[in-house]
Amino acid sequence: MATMTIARDTFVAFVDTLAEVLDDHETNGWASGDELAMRLHFSRFHFDRMIKAVAGEPPAAFRRRILLERAAYRMITTRAPLLDVAVEAGYGSHEAFTRAFKQAYGETPATWRKKPGHLQIAAPSGVHFHPPGSIRLPARDEVTPMELLTKMVEHHIWLTGEMVRLAERLSDDQLDEAIELNVDEDRQSIRSLLSRLIGQMGMWNAAMATRDYDWSVEEHESLSSMRERLAVEGPTYLSHVRDVADAGRIGDTFVDALCEPAEVFTYGGMIAHVLTFAAHRRTLVVLAFAKHGIEGLGWGDPMRWVAEPA
Repeated sequence: MATMTIARDTFVAFVDTLAEVLDDHETNGWASGDELAMRLHFSRFHFDRMIKAVAGEPPAAFRRRILLERAAYRMITTRAPLLDVAVEAGYGSHEAFTRAFKQAYGETPATWRKKPGHLQIAAPSGVHFHPPGSIRLPARDEVTPMELLTKMVEHHIWLTGEMVRLAERLSDDQLDEAIELNVDEDRQSIRSLLSRLIGQMGMWNAAMATRDYDWSVEEHESLSSMRERLAVEGPTYLSHVRDVADAGRIGDTFVDALCEPAEVFTYGGMIAHVLTFAAHRRTLVVLAFAKHGIEGLGWGDPMRWVAEPA
């Protein structure tokens, strides 16, 4: 067991080191097998055996595959000549690069570039080139669809809080300035959108608790009131999502007695509804923020949030 742990730790160190010296194509450079083995304090023989045992391929083959994956990425994201891509991937000639690429991808580089397919080459280790310029180990723990859904709700609550915080930099006139949409009759402003983002969660919290929701609170709501409500409604809504996700009850139904007449919804449908309309409102807010020089949130995209470990 200890030997396997050493091998895995060595493999992780190998991947980290390789990422640093990936472009060193000199025979005696740091990316050569002998130098990598020495840098990690192993003989070449034991180093090669250890990496192959964990990765399912020798270090040299592992490095060539990563470089080919990066070359494929360069081919579809740049206009660099194929010869330049080949040289960057460590090939001394266009012919050698073409042979290696065709063996890995089933097409010549020129043909593949016109109609690109999957970037990653099948590998036992699951380790691949990760754009724009790194190597990523596979996740240790599988993220389930339920966990992804929960993380998206967490991101929504966090981002709404950040928007309320940043809105404090604006004057009342800026908060209430109409956001013009020629396809929407409802008058919207930063203030009304932020209040509705919180109110949407509050409304569904009320529906799931079979109690009335006080719509009047959203009439020209102050930022301090928004902060107080979000501190209650956000965690309450998130707890509902976590409970149904952990119990596998996303498909279960509940009665929304606030509707006239009452309607039956699934928890999954309700969560999807909240995230869909919230994304629209958040986008309008960040665009309105940008107009007033507040750009710290970018587009409010959850992509990095759900990808990074907690």
